[in-house]
Amino acid sequence: MHEVGNGHDGDDITRRTALRRGAGVAVAGAAFTVASAQVGSAVAVDADAGVRGDRAPEASRSGVGHLPRSVGGIRIPGSRLAREAAEFAREASSETLFNHVMRSYLFGCALLNRRGVSYDRELAFVAAVLHDLGLVEAHRTPAERFEVDGADAARRFLVERRVPAERVDVVWDAIALHTSTGIATRKRPEIAMVSLGSGLDFSGNDLQQIPSGTREEILAAFPRKGFKQDALSSILSLCRTKPLSTLMHPFAEVGRRHIPAFPVPTVEDLLLGAPFAD
Repeated sequence: MHEVGNGHDGDDITRRTALRRGAGVAVAGAAFTVASAQVGSAVAVDADAGVRGDRAPEASRSGVGHLPRSVGGIRIPGSRLAREAAEFAREASSETLFNHVMRSYLFGCALLNRRGVSYDRELAFVAAVLHDLGLVEAHRTPAERFEVDGADAARRFLVERRVPAERVDVVWDAIALHTSTGIATRKRPEIAMVSLGSGLDFSGNDLQQIPSGTREEILAAFPRKGFKQDALSSILSLCRTKPLSTLMHPFAEVGRRHIPAFPVPTVEDLLLGAPFAD
């Protein structure tokens, strides 16, 4: 990756390099569009039937560290893989980030439950709790998008535990696509859920669809603890340390607003700079 410092302008990144790194990201907040055929593709479905009205008290533990068995009527899976994924995410992340990934799971489940969508709870949980590993310094690469870094870290975690390849692929896609809501919501429910849940916690999109009681229980179990400023700091860190990873990514707009002479070209720059004699 090019070294980028103050005083460098967009010309420091060649068009060829920029185009190699480019990949479009859908704007968060797109409508939920999982088709019935995709809903039916869920594997080993563990839906919330019989659980929604059975709200276990927070003191009722699942054995996953200090995680409750359920929050707002949404069960937190207690399989060995789920427990190990939660422990891995907790150890790697700050408390603020860990609470975000847990809220992402719970909000995503709440949205799918309201729509009567069946999904694989273990897959959804593992993907959700591991979805932001790419923001953690230990799992960052010099140039990849943070979503890909996170997906790759999750893949390594799952492969080490001999999880079947088809399940690993679902988790990889869920994490890699979680900021691309317009794409993720056209995929299978576990992939859509991570995008919807993390997007809701990030921007508040669809918050009105979560019953107030459920929302309050989720926020009480996993408080935000300054999430907005923490997320902004993470975004700016990515913009400063590996700006090319934000090319054609919503995070680039944050870099342009806060970092003088931010060197990443806009989509318009790429278009008008294409080597064609129009």
